[in-house]
Amino acid sequence: MLKNQQVEMVEVGPRDGLQNEATIVSTADKLELIRRAIDYGIRRIEVTSFVNPKKVPQLADAEELVAMLPERDDMIYIGLVLNRRGAERALATGRIDELGAVCVTSDSFGIRNQGQSSDESLAAAIEIVALAKAAGRSGQITIATAFGCPFEGEVAIDRVVEMAKRAADASPREIALADTIGVGVPAQVAEMVGRVREAVGDLPLRVHFHNTRGTGVANVWAAVTEGAATVDAALGGLGGCPFAPGAAGNVATEDVAYMLERSGVGTGLALPRMVEAAGWLAGVMGRPLPAMVSKAPAFPG
Repeated sequence: MLKNQQVEMVEVGPRDGLQNEATIVSTADKLELIRRAIDYGIRRIEVTSFVNPKKVPQLADAEELVAMLPERDDMIYIGLVLNRRGAERALATGRIDELGAVCVTSDSFGIRNQGQSSDESLAAAIEIVALAKAAGRSGQITIATAFGCPFEGEVAIDRVVEMAKRAADASPREIALADTIGVGVPAQVAEMVGRVREAVGDLPLRVHFHNTRGTGVANVWAAVTEGAATVDAALGGLGGCPFAPGAAGNVATEDVAYMLERSGVGTGLALPRMVEAAGWLAGVMGRPLPAMVSKAPAFPG
């Protein structure tokens, strides 16, 4: 029995889709990607990350891009930040509506990704939510490597539940569970989403899956059936993490939307416009993209 008949989708292509690409995508093309996402119905977009440009050169134009965002009352623009400095940069633009904070389940990944232990990363995320609220913005907390760590292996569900409880005490907009390296499977996802939902009460859950091992779309379905309210996806299935070896692309926006809509779960997205946008993005990237639906004939025709 479905717990949600409607699911919100967050387009993460401009940030997580592009951050690991070796060839720098122009600011103009990033802006066009955002415009096309708005056109196919997205109303929350992770537009960039305010991180050290030496570590993630693809996102060195964060302030420039944000200054050019379409001014719309119906949009939420999310900026990913890892620390106070990043939060201050994002808020200083005056155009970021929501700060996305990230904590990690393992010390090994935390040190490589953020220069922080797991507990330190959670404390930083809680501080970022407080900074967002003080500035009249919203903040959310993502628990990264929730389904497995590239350095430490299996992650105990109890650890994720514990972190979610502590994160919930900061009253973020939502808590997200992220399969940073694409190792999760549906049974694991269903159990974790169910247990975290029970632990955090009415606080909405968001999920973020990579399709590294081909289980991404199935994991989305498992999460949605357990009550996840929001799903991250990247147009064309682009994506990866510079600090997670072998982390392949995000679940594709068009693949997830097709699966959900055909299963009776509304997304509010226009699939034909998505497919058209994916074709444009493949041209920008100069190669075919991993998504499946945009390569297949339209159905129903």
